[in-house]
Amino acid sequence: MIEIVNDGFLKIFKELHGFKPVFENEEISLKGWIKRIMINTAIDHHRKYHKQQQMSGSENETALDKTAYKSETALDKLSYDEIMQKVKSLSPVYRTVFNLHVIDGLTHEEIAAKLGISVGASKSNLFKAKLNLKKMLEPNHSVLYE
Repeated sequence: MIEIVNDGFLKIFKELHGFKPVFENEEISLKGWIKRIMINTAIDHHRKYHKQQQMSGSENETALDKTAYKSETALDKLSYDEIMQKVKSLSPVYRTVFNLHVIDGLTHEEIAAKLGISVGASKSNLFKAKLNLKKMLEPNHSVLYE
């Protein structure tokens, strides 16, 4: 646990010079950015730990455990940087709504008020952002909405 926190803060301090606020309120942007880095650091450590367990060939592994390792999806193999690159390639409108909802945890009502759009537009933009990300994460992807 301490190793994950240390690695997360190390990533934050290494990349702090490149931080660019996404929203007018820099504090909210920074909190969301830090939260996302810490979450993804924990996910990366979890994946690394399970990969090391798999490679060690523990004798106590059951057939079910071996099947679970083999069923690892392409999404499980993506790193934080790869996923963030995909998010950054979304159109500015989709990316903004996606970041506000998924990373910062705002409701559609809060997003609508903040961006001066309707709640329906916020929901629609989030849906299209997720759809585009899903397509980008599939092999031989093509973007549906621009």
